Amino acid sequence: MSQRKRGQPPKKKSGSLKYEKSAGGVVVRVEQDEPRFLLIRDGYGHWGFPKGHLERGERADTAALREVMEETGLRQVSVVAPIAAIEWRFRFRGRLIQKHCEFFLMESPSGETRPQKAEGITDCRWATIGEAQALLDYENARGVLTQANAMVTERARRLPSSLSMPSAVAR
Repeated sequence: MSQRKRGQPPKKKSGSLKYEKSAGGVVVRVEQDEPRFLLIRDGYGHWGFPKGHLERGERADTAALREVMEETGLRQVSVVAPIAAIEWRFRFRGRLIQKHCEFFLMESPSGETRPQKAEGITDCRWATIGEAQALLDYENARGVLTQANAMVTERARRLPSSLSMPSAVAR
């Protein structure tokens, strides 16, 4: 049995839990006076939101904006506000991963998307809240969408023109 010095963390065993941080965006735009939410379909056929790893020293909101633009081809996107952080575990190549992902509400005046095929994104789709809830494959993503929709509804109530005329473009 190996011993470690007092105060030192235990050594990680092979196959131990790996922690990853990522960020993503729930992009909304108004079409025919109704909010539409942008979903992506991954290479496994699952619908979700654009998201990805933070680069060294990168802020979560900046990473989320970068990932949305890369994965969907959108160029006019602005971050509105943080929505929520979710966590989940999965196995990748036999290793257990604990993922922490911060989601941000974003808006875009453009509906023209181009899925990032090189990264396994097979489709992008603008969906109503009902369509999006039905399409999303994961319960935690449906929870993020519910929170985003509540924020959009409240924002539209307070600022009726806020969603039809985004205030800024990508930073």
